[in-house]
Amino acid sequence: MTFDTRTLTTDDLEGVWQLLERAFGGSNPPEDRPVEFALVDPKRFYGTYDGDIPVATGGSFALTMTVPGGLRPVAGVTWIGVAPTHRRRGLLTSLKRRMLDDLHTAGEPLAALWASEGAIYQRFGYGPAAWNVSLSIPSGAAFNRPVDVGDLQLTEPDAKALAPVYDQVAARSLGWSARDETWWDYRLHDPAHNRSGASPLLSVVAGGPAGASGYALYSTKQQWEGGTSASTVIVRELVAADPATHARLWRYLLDLDLMKTVTAYFAGVDDAILHLLAEPRSAQAKLKDNLWVRLVDVPAALGQRSYATEVDVVLDVVDEVCPWNAGRWRLSAGPDGATCTGTTDAADLRVNAGDLGAAFLGGSSLVARAAAGHVVEQRAGALAAASIAFGWPGPAPYAPLVF
Repeated sequence: MTFDTRTLTTDDLEGVWQLLERAFGGSNPPEDRPVEFALVDPKRFYGTYDGDIPVATGGSFALTMTVPGGLRPVAGVTWIGVAPTHRRRGLLTSLKRRMLDDLHTAGEPLAALWASEGAIYQRFGYGPAAWNVSLSIPSGAAFNRPVDVGDLQLTEPDAKALAPVYDQVAARSLGWSARDETWWDYRLHDPAHNRSGASPLLSVVAGGPAGASGYALYSTKQQWEGGTSASTVIVRELVAADPATHARLWRYLLDLDLMKTVTAYFAGVDDAILHLLAEPRSAQAKLKDNLWVRLVDVPAALGQRSYATEVDVVLDVVDEVCPWNAGRWRLSAGPDGATCTGTTDAADLRVNAGDLGAAFLGGSSLVARAAAGHVVEQRAGALAAASIAFGWPGPAPYAPLVF
């Protein structure tokens, strides 16, 4: 049996969306579709068809993401799914290869995604590049120093009010993507059927000398047990331009009346709340993989980021999915930029494409990948030098929004 894979049109989106719902075993009301579809450029999305019926799909958003060294274009891979009736026929493999080929041809050197199953995307050269922790903190939890909440305003979420501080923070936060009006509509979309009984989304904004210095998007879920409140504060997003604002917003959330627990699904692995709490264990932090990154074009991707220290290393890259990446590349890099060019010199490190993806944002070290047997040092000292250079001073990378 033959299948036809092609780029989509606007008219194809409804059918492909139904395919995704069946592939993921869920269902979304029609009111969600305009918000989801508004993000899609159909020319960047694909459908594999069995006759007139879509049986596999995938695509990417044209994101602008903060990486070490600044904002860079990144293909945000999404909408990956195969119909339950057409699994184990190689449709996903064929589709993923087509997408990577086309991104390479278009000159897009970087791709990132949220993995429904990590085992799948390792096969295609993605590496776990960022991590986050989920938190569940008792309301009223004590800090190890006094924090005054100061000037706060409780409002309905308003993208125009929140965007300036988000833009300021996102530009220096690794893994965060720029947001236009369409992405803000997606971020603030809050239909009742997605709340699981929680309140509508609220916004608390922290004021500063030059205007807003941060905000938190949150909702509350009321519950009573034996006449005592067991209600929860659900933090959707917390953005702060400075440490004082970060502490003020967390103190406000933890001190809301009639609440038992404050939960946050996305926080950085080194979020300052873990160091503010008098008892850090009370946060019940659970580590989760966040962004997975794929270097579609190794020399272009490595050449467009900055590095923590000066390094000169020859990488012997193994890449069975994108053969144009395979071979030896000399990376000469530092804080001011980098060049990455082909070479016949002896290799210092043997790496898989996924190792470079994992290390790209500085969230997974090459030393750790080597300890798992993925990176092989071929010149003494090269592994440590490269691992330090690929790291980045500052907060650990993570993305605060699933795409």
